[in-house]
Amino acid sequence: MISFQIKDVKNCMAKLLASDTFDSFQLVEATITTYNTFIIDGHLVKEFFNDVHADEDDQESALRDMGYSNWSDMRTLCFDLIKGKKTPVNFKFILQSNPATVTSLLQNGGSSITPTQLKAFILNVKYENGNLHLITAVSYQTFLLDKSADAIWDTAIKDFLTKHRIDFDCL
Repeated sequence: MISFQIKDVKNCMAKLLASDTFDSFQLVEATITTYNTFIIDGHLVKEFFNDVHADEDDQESALRDMGYSNWSDMRTLCFDLIKGKKTPVNFKFILQSNPATVTSLLQNGGSSITPTQLKAFILNVKYENGNLHLITAVSYQTFLLDKSADAIWDTAIKDFLTKHRIDFDCL
């Protein structure tokens, strides 16, 4: 687990909320405190998609099979709750990588851990008192002594931030 303190909050927020930079992630949960506290549970409600019609499009069919909402589908809602003349009191987004990313990172990272041994690679995004932190985490299906997945995920996020020109300090 690594905590990245973001140096240019405005730049990172623009990439998080107003561009597709983080769109490969899924939203597990969002808590946004402005004039109220808004809590969004990112779990998709399967019953909503059970009423399948012949005219169902491929996107809706794919959504029905996922566990969490795509960040790309939720970021506009989150942005609408945050934007305004006043900055939010705080917010926290719990994002996770999609299953294909888990598989790819583990294979390319040379880990002996299999994708079935992991629940998810997690990225916590926390804003409070004008500071923005991105914190990595790995959720395992069971206890493992091998922590190579943690190192792989930490490196992947460092590379992601560098690639997208998001300046940070490691804490």
